[in-house]
Amino acid sequence: MTQDDTSHQEISLHEQRRFAPPVDFAKRARIHSQQTYQSLCDQAENDPEGYWREQAKLLDWAQPFNRVMQWQAPHCQWFLDGKLNVSYNCLDRHLLHHGDKAALLFEGEPGDRRCLTYRQLHEEVCQLANGLLALGVQPKDRVAIYMPLIPEAIVAMLACARIGAMHSVVFGGFASDALRDRINDAGASLVLTADGSYRRGQIIPLKEYVDEALTQTPSVKHVMVIKRTQQPISMKPERDIDYHSFIARQPTYCEPTAFDSEHPLFVLYTSGTTGKPKGVVHASAGYLLNAALTTSWIFDVRDEDIYWCTADIGWITGHTYVVYGPLALASTIVLYEGAPNHPQPDRFWEIIDRYRVSIFYTAPTAIRSFIKWGDEFVNRHQLDSLRLLGSVGEPINPEAWMWYHRLIGKNRCPIVDTWWQTETGAIMASPLPGITTTKPGSCTRPLPGMAMDVVDKQGISLGANEKGYLVIKKPWPSMLRSIFNDPERLQKNYFSEIPGVYFSGDSAKKDHDGYFWILGRMDDVLKVAGHRLGTMEVESSIVSCEGVAEAAVVGRPDDIKGQALVAFVTLKSGIVPSHELANKIKSHVAYHLGGVARPDVIRFADVLPKTRSGKIMRRLLRELAVGNSISGDVSTLEDLSSLEKLRGSEEE
Repeated sequence: MTQDDTSHQEISLHEQRRFAPPVDFAKRARIHSQQTYQSLCDQAENDPEGYWREQAKLLDWAQPFNRVMQWQAPHCQWFLDGKLNVSYNCLDRHLLHHGDKAALLFEGEPGDRRCLTYRQLHEEVCQLANGLLALGVQPKDRVAIYMPLIPEAIVAMLACARIGAMHSVVFGGFASDALRDRINDAGASLVLTADGSYRRGQIIPLKEYVDEALTQTPSVKHVMVIKRTQQPISMKPERDIDYHSFIARQPTYCEPTAFDSEHPLFVLYTSGTTGKPKGVVHASAGYLLNAALTTSWIFDVRDEDIYWCTADIGWITGHTYVVYGPLALASTIVLYEGAPNHPQPDRFWEIIDRYRVSIFYTAPTAIRSFIKWGDEFVNRHQLDSLRLLGSVGEPINPEAWMWYHRLIGKNRCPIVDTWWQTETGAIMASPLPGITTTKPGSCTRPLPGMAMDVVDKQGISLGANEKGYLVIKKPWPSMLRSIFNDPERLQKNYFSEIPGVYFSGDSAKKDHDGYFWILGRMDDVLKVAGHRLGTMEVESSIVSCEGVAEAAVVGRPDDIKGQALVAFVTLKSGIVPSHELANKIKSHVAYHLGGVARPDVIRFADVLPKTRSGKIMRRLLRELAVGNSISGDVSTLEDLSSLEKLRGSEEE
């Protein structure tokens, strides 16, 4: 990005609203003063090894480490010669004082409920770990987990960690081809799955998908099957194992093995739409430390809290903030299997009131869906147990932030808008709820020890409100260690664009207060008549127009301007699409961002094409913007009918 790209017309988020931490919250927050925060930042900057040595006391070590860090880009090692067991840190060390505390509060989509205490979770993990050992699973072997969001999925992750096997969780929304590719790349020897899963009242035939995938997966020796839906399935003799009867025969204690701090904990594949799946590898100690530390500081988790992160464990958010971070702190977590609008659009709010959830962490795409469904579904419920809200997954537009603050937080709950990636392992930038004055749409400042910056192509730091590349200049404990089976890709993807620093692929700016504003992926930047526009900025402006619930902006080739802006827009309940409304939206954007950002086309839609995790599938929208044909994989799409509806939508 150059100054020429933005000098003619400044396109930025003009956000002036400020929200100081509530006084009562700030008084008892884990980090409750600017002095404490600044002291941590100064130590991390001036004595990084001393800083991380001190933070590492949060974990229980079987063997103390001798050296904090060794770094030669792109490779790093943390807590050298130290040994620990991740499962022990999430379970065993809590048994004395928290053994009878609820670890998991589970609600299935059909309405079934279960509670597992830390003692019960520990026993189930030990039984599965013993079962895996009996089947010949060894340290560093890969185990694929393709399951609904049920307690056994977390049991499976922790059982792998207990014996040193690498788990590879494959999102349950993927179909057989995506599952096959991930199993083959990881070389998984065992698959843990279920007969099926529930989604909006329907049964997703997971075992059927596994059977189809395994016709082309020579590495798999065993498949362990959980009975979730009780639908008829085929079981292949000698390969397929009934989970329940097999586990019931296993001892309820398995000695946790202490592994080297750099022992690989898991490989998680990013959901690219083309090319080879990218398996991000995270190591045990550094990952767990950052998971626990950020959960403690950012979510201010207390012993009495009921914590709910709505992410699926098939994504990194589920790994870090459903499983490892909260359980390392002996938290009580809520686990919900199904869709947020089944059987009604108030399912989430019903769950919050039932379990008295106090900390709620969800995605902006979910928030915008709630807005579209209407305030009346929220207003049916008290939500008075909530004390902290979080946002994750993509930049949140200010109007969605304000709705979240007003309707869900009742104008009293701090919001932690977090930035991080699969590759970073844990949150890198976020408000600290006891001290940070928040601005709707900004992830505020980096956490202590996270050396983030906004730079130009030459790696030179940019000034206030100059758009550039978001980078991280120093290593951190939870950073990715490699790309599985493709080590050269680590250097190529993350450390080649701007030598010597981690290249996030996101565009961003810092304001005059040093707050970071994430403007979207670099490949989401459009060039219109010589001007670079971040899609997030245009989308945010559209959503701030009265009556709009959600928007996604893509570009299509234009002979005159290079790219024309096509906006796919969903409206709030009761608002009717019209040519007049389309013109109102266009004028609204032009007024707030400048004429160059005015959308050329508005296409109204009942729903945008999303994955089950809530990500808008922009690739499909780009194809629809150019024509009406769709090519490529749509297996992760939540609702196939949304494509047909979009094909039929008219341009305005």
